[in-house]
Amino acid sequence: MTASTPFHGLSAFPITPTNNEGRVDTEALGRLLDRLCNAGVDSIGLLGSTGTYAYLSRDERRRAVEAGVECVAGRVPLIVGVGALRTDHARELARDAFAARADALLMAPVSYTPLMQDEVFEHFRSVADATDLPLCIYNNPGTTHFTFTPDLLVRLADLETVRGVKMPATSGIAEELAFLRARTDLAIGYSGDWIMADAMLAGADAFYSVLGGLLPAPVLRLVRSAQAGNVTETQFLDQRLTPLWDAFKAYGSLRVMYALLERLDFEPVAPPLPILPLGPEARARIALAAEPFLEAEMDWLPARDQE
Repeated sequence: MTASTPFHGLSAFPITPTNNEGRVDTEALGRLLDRLCNAGVDSIGLLGSTGTYAYLSRDERRRAVEAGVECVAGRVPLIVGVGALRTDHARELARDAFAARADALLMAPVSYTPLMQDEVFEHFRSVADATDLPLCIYNNPGTTHFTFTPDLLVRLADLETVRGVKMPATSGIAEELAFLRARTDLAIGYSGDWIMADAMLAGADAFYSVLGGLLPAPVLRLVRSAQAGNVTETQFLDQRLTPLWDAFKAYGSLRVMYALLERLDFEPVAPPLPILPLGPEARARIALAAEPFLEAEMDWLPARDQE
C-alpha cells in the first residue's frame, strides 16, 4: 500500500444528474463536484452506484468523466467506476477513464448470470491490465449478488494495479481488517454510511460515502474525528446523523440522495427509471433529518477549513 494511491480518507460519491433520456447534465455535475472540492474531501468517486453508472451508456459515462476531470483536475483525485457486464466493455470504460486523465478506477463485478470466483478473477485481471491506473475492488454484494471470498481478495491483491478494496457493511470490521492487512497490501475501505464511525475508528484506510457526495461537511468532520482517535466526538457525530442513516435503510441511499438534492440549490433531478422519486411523506422525513446540516453546514466544516 502506498501513499500515492487515492484510496485513503473520505471518498465522496455524488449522483450523476441526467435528463429523462439519460443525458448527463455536465453543468449540474460540475456544481456538485465543485462543492466537494471546496469542502476538502480526499477523493471523489464518480460513476459509482450512487452515480448510477449501470443506467448510463458508454458515451454518457465518457462525457461525465471528461466533465469531472475538467472540473476537479489538480484539486481532488477522481476515482471512476468502470463496472460493466462484459469484460471487453469494462476494459473500454477503463481506457476511456485513462484517456480522460482520471486518477484511479473502481470496479464491481456486474453480472446477470451468477459469476464464479475464477470468472471474477479473470475479469479483474483483464481490466487491471488495460491501463496502469490504480484499481479498487468494489465488493458490493447488495447490488451485484456476488461476494468476494477472502482467498479471491488475496489473489486479486497480487495483480500489479489492484491497490485497494471497498468492502460492504459488516459487523466484523476489526477481524476483517486484521486478516486483509496480514495477507495483502491493499488500502482497505468501507461503505454503508451507517457503519462509517465504526469502520474509521477501527482503523480503515478509507470510507466511501454516499452522504459525503452531497453533504460533505458533517461527514468530513466525522471522518477527521475518527482519524484523530476521538471516540467520544465521533460517536456523538454519528448519533446526530442517525436519522439520515435510518432513512438510508428505509428507502435506499440512492433515493434519499435524490430527495436531498431538491433541498439544495439545484434544479429538480429525477432518478433514472424505473427508479421512482420518493413520495411526499418520505421526502418530508428526509428533509427533517437533514435540516440541521442544510441550515448550519458551515458549523460542521473541519477545523482546517474554518481557519
